[in-house]
Amino acid sequence: MWFLVLNIFVMFLLILGLYHLQKKHVSFSKRVFSALGLGIVFGLILQAVYGSTSEVISHSVDWFNIVGNGYVKLLQMIVMPLVFISILSAFTKMKLKNNVGKISGWIIAILVGTTAIAAAVGIATTFGFNLEAIQIEQGEAETARSQQLEERFSQVEDLTLPEQILSLLPANPFLDFTGARATSTIAVVLFAAIVGLAYLGVRRKNEEQADFFAKIVETLHTVVMRIVTLIIRLTPFGVLALMTRVSATSDYDAIWKLGKFVVASYVALLIMFAIHLLLLTFFGLNPITYVKKVLPVLTFAFTSRTSAGTLPLNVRAQTNELGVSEGTANFAGSFGLSIGQNGCAGVYPAMLAVMIAPTVGINPLDPSFIITLIAVVAISSFGVAGVGGGATFAAILVLSAMNLPVGLAGLLISIEPLIDMGRTAVNVSGSMTAGVLTDKITHELDQSVYDTPTQHAEV
Repeated sequence: MWFLVLNIFVMFLLILGLYHLQKKHVSFSKRVFSALGLGIVFGLILQAVYGSTSEVISHSVDWFNIVGNGYVKLLQMIVMPLVFISILSAFTKMKLKNNVGKISGWIIAILVGTTAIAAAVGIATTFGFNLEAIQIEQGEAETARSQQLEERFSQVEDLTLPEQILSLLPANPFLDFTGARATSTIAVVLFAAIVGLAYLGVRRKNEEQADFFAKIVETLHTVVMRIVTLIIRLTPFGVLALMTRVSATSDYDAIWKLGKFVVASYVALLIMFAIHLLLLTFFGLNPITYVKKVLPVLTFAFTSRTSAGTLPLNVRAQTNELGVSEGTANFAGSFGLSIGQNGCAGVYPAMLAVMIAPTVGINPLDPSFIITLIAVVAISSFGVAGVGGGATFAAILVLSAMNLPVGLAGLLISIEPLIDMGRTAVNVSGSMTAGVLTDKITHELDQSVYDTPTQHAEV
């Protein structure tokens, strides 16, 4: 009991320290990285003293989750209102008008295209590290995970691609505002676009009513953005608690045993991030500027492992730091939650497919296998939106399409959380890159905002 109280007290002191930095107007990014470092150190100390599976750690983490998971829940709370009102506001401000189709098309093309590239990177990395599924010992946890994946596969194997695409449509927008479906966010995006197009039609026939509606939307947008700002101020505290939990509860023995797979995964993810930077450079944008401005967002994505929870930070960074228009930022961030996830739907399933292929007598070096795999990953990265998104469903879709045993995807369960941190960060970077490149291509990017030194000195 006393050890639990002591741990909570130390966490409280660390939070006070971060709050003191905020009062001294230390930059937002410095506070986030300070929280990251403190969380890692505090978590390692807790594990060294108590052990990762001890009751003291478990109970302490329950209390830490009030700050960490509480922050994530607040971000998730504002996702749907933010997406809906921001896209609608872009219509009322005449920022989207007739460009909706073009913007959406470019964003989806970039997301799916970069995912195909991510698949190629995953394949090359797997060959480079000579990874094979037979190298992994299958224990109780892996067996249980394999059975779970087989059950999930039975739930989605009968869904056709047209059915998956139909699931994107907002049959009941009020249900989607609750986030009840895996595709709720995209459905809300489409609903906002439909309302926005209807507004443009009303504006041509009755300008007085359109102006009244626009004022209501602008007022709501101002209030929602204020809520976003208030929640984002809590980011350092959320990162501290989340990183402490990860550091204190990770199974370092399993990570050590599967270190080769962890290293290979992160090499592939870092290469994919470097490709994002190369794409920005190709379009005449400074990649160093991009890195400096998005690092706080990627840090939160890394520690929280939630692309949806990162969406408000994602959109805010695109608009305030990178010069992306509000409409494009919201489309890119929202589509990026389910379509063309470079880490979860690109690198990960491609690596698994190459690792598993030899177990069923398939030569992964066969050019036809590689070309087919890249194509399947690209197509599945769009289709995964209809079945829930995330690495698990992406892996299920790709492995089943390649006639590979789905259950073997459970072999990496012990290091899944660690790899998932990097995958989530790359997913978020991919969506932000798509937003920036789309506005650059459509000549909507505010280059002066992009080139200006980072604006998040105080939040």
